[in-house]
Amino acid sequence: MKINKIIFLLLILFLLTSLPIISGRQIKAQNQNPTARIIVRFAPQVNNFEKFNIRRLIGAILADSIDRLNAQVLEVPFPFVQSALEILKKQNQVLYVEEDHLAYVLEMTDDPYLGNQWGLVKIQAAAPGESAWNYNHGSSQVLISIVDTGIDQNHPDLIGKIAKNKNCTSSKTIDDKYAHGTHVAGISSAITNNGVGVAGTSYNVRLLNAKGLGDNGSGYYSWIANCIIWSADNGASVINLSLGGSSSSQTLSDSVNYAWNKGVVVVAAAGNSGSSSPSYPAYYANSVAVAATDENDQKAGWSNYGSWVDLAAPGVSIYSTAPNHTNSLKIYNYAFLSGTSMATPFVSGLAALLKSAGNLNNQEIIDNLYNNADKISQTGNYWQYGRINALNSLKEVFAFTPISTPTQMPTDTPTPILTPSLTPSPTPTLTSTYTPTPTPSNPPTGGPTPTPWWCRWTSRCR
Repeated sequence: MKINKIIFLLLILFLLTSLPIISGRQIKAQNQNPTARIIVRFAPQVNNFEKFNIRRLIGAILADSIDRLNAQVLEVPFPFVQSALEILKKQNQVLYVEEDHLAYVLEMTDDPYLGNQWGLVKIQAAAPGESAWNYNHGSSQVLISIVDTGIDQNHPDLIGKIAKNKNCTSSKTIDDKYAHGTHVAGISSAITNNGVGVAGTSYNVRLLNAKGLGDNGSGYYSWIANCIIWSADNGASVINLSLGGSSSSQTLSDSVNYAWNKGVVVVAAAGNSGSSSPSYPAYYANSVAVAATDENDQKAGWSNYGSWVDLAAPGVSIYSTAPNHTNSLKIYNYAFLSGTSMATPFVSGLAALLKSAGNLNNQEIIDNLYNNADKISQTGNYWQYGRINALNSLKEVFAFTPISTPTQMPTDTPTPILTPSLTPSPTPTLTSTYTPTPTPSNPPTGGPTPTPWWCRWTSRCR
């Protein structure tokens, strides 16, 4: 018995001395989250029994899965993340392993302007004269997936818009308890000409509510990847990603490629750090990266920029829908928010209008977006193609068959509800012992094509 006690004490001493040294920041993170999440993508031939043995090898718990990628999300004790990653990298059954990073909503708040929806006028979706809505309002057969914090389920400007709901998070509800996703959804597709509230860019298009961010405004990459894949499998023509993280991820890239290969247009926010640093998933070749501009077509000071950013769209003091219930941002019914998160759904809405207008594939849609963007100041420097122009884009498709009766602009917009000026919360700094090395993206595949694709429908091409 005495010998057993000595052996036990020696074992405890060995374990204590073999633990890696952890910084104060890591200890704080460990106390807040004693386990860490990693994503393991297995080779196609690996069966469930082999996956179980690999989990047992590192003492991991199965937390989630991304079935279409043959990947599992595992939880391991925080101090042993690095060791687990190194062990898994050496397994022949594993294609890759990486940490399951967090992404965050990319909104910024601002005081209201007197005008409400200047963005729709700026991109010429709505105007007293000729506008994109004279040519197309969108089709209810076309779906935009809002991968975000959820969408208010009974907002008067969104009710009946949601075709399907999916919760990819640990939240207990599909509803929007944060307020970000509802605001984004209204910009892209609020009910219009109903005598209530605001107008949406593609107002006859319906929505998929893919909740990939939790009720605190952040979400694991694995949640987002699952929502992207679910959206592609459930008929989305456009996926809106008003979110981003600073770490690259093979899993996130694979999910974007999966959607692209199923014909989906993926639109993502460029980020709000005011730098040229990449934001993911916007940085990936098969995403359309969107920066934010103000009413004067100037880049918002906090908007990311660079050669990897494709388009710009209005993103400063954008008026849209907000939840009609308690939420983290404390905005209700209608409110102003700013951010590349707000710019992104203008592009998604226009992409949905183009999908509604004809039998266009995803490459043809982004070609149209790029070719018809207004070459505003700093095009070629801050972004590659310019600020979107909905009228130009729709005229390219429907210049010869416009809707016979021009759409009257909604006039029954309510007086803005005054809401407290919100101070942006600091973005939590992620501390991880392993960061995947970003794989250099191939040059974007969405550059303009020499001959307009719409020539196949008209004899007016030369």
